Amino acid sequence: MCIRDRAILVVFLYTPAIQTFTLATRLTRLGAPRSVDVCFGNFSELLIGDPLRLVAYPLIAIGFVYGARFWLSRTSVGTWQRRAADVAAIVAMLSVFVAFYAMFSPGGGGNVDFRSVYLTTVIISVGIVVVGMSLGLAIAYLAYRSIRGGSVYRTLLIWPYAISPAVAGVLFFMIFDPTAGIFTHGMESWLGIDVPNYRESTFLAQTAIILASSWKILGYNILFYLAGFQAVSLDQVEAAVIDGASPWQRFVKVVWPGLSPITFFLLVTNLTYAFFEIYATIEFMTRGAPAGDTSVAIYEIIRVGVNNGDLGRGAAQSVLLFIAVIGITLWQFRTSGRRVTYGGA
Repeated sequence: MCIRDRAILVVFLYTPAIQTFTLATRLTRLGAPRSVDVCFGNFSELLIGDPLRLVAYPLIAIGFVYGARFWLSRTSVGTWQRRAADVAAIVAMLSVFVAFYAMFSPGGGGNVDFRSVYLTTVIISVGIVVVGMSLGLAIAYLAYRSIRGGSVYRTLLIWPYAISPAVAGVLFFMIFDPTAGIFTHGMESWLGIDVPNYRESTFLAQTAIILASSWKILGYNILFYLAGFQAVSLDQVEAAVIDGASPWQRFVKVVWPGLSPITFFLLVTNLTYAFFEIYATIEFMTRGAPAGDTSVAIYEIIRVGVNNGDLGRGAAQSVLLFIAVIGITLWQFRTSGRRVTYGGA
């Protein structure tokens, strides 16, 4: 790495990161001439007050994960012990999310109710990843077939990725708006169904955010899955056809393993998008309503740090989000990454 590249990393990556960590330990307001050093005071408002439980919860979850992995390594495929170990591995994975939930403050006594923000972030992020990747795979599978004008269809399927999250929020606001929305008007005019205001229902509001964000990243997923289908070995597919495998069996046994590198890459990028790039969509559609049930971590960071001008508390929340994303990414590389198979490897 040359000196110029190092200088760019220092100026645009390391220096802002250090400043964010420093700002998280101070009580400072936007435009205020002075700031006060509060050490970990901004973090203590977001986490539970008992230090013993704060340390014990993640250690127990990590121990559970490694215990399940050790059990898996000691069992054989097809046995009841292996099935039980698979269930234990799933429970261990869920225990990590439960441990994070228990670590955050439930609010009250001057603390911030960060558990609700964490839970909302998990629900919306998982929804975006599942819906976006599932639809992307299904549409790419259909678009990959040889049809007349296929290149035109593929181009039209990919173009939503060029739209910004803000524009996606405006478009879906115009679709689901309770007074003048296209969807609401169509349901009332054609089917006589009175559609409730999605901003007054937690389920409908979160579903609307998931649909808008999934549509925004759908073209990105389609593009990479189309490229992934081209890397699938046609010889293996033809061999499966000769052996009498059904279309579903061919997809599960041949096509899906060949798509594992693309799926792993999209899993990481979709999670990153869901964590960091949906602020504008939420701002234009719900603004965190109802009662903060669509206020994810990145939306709360910008609301507290920028809109309210509380830079120290906003920086502390961004540090926690950064640590959580790093932890989830490392966990993905150590679990899903090991199951990825590359051609010729």
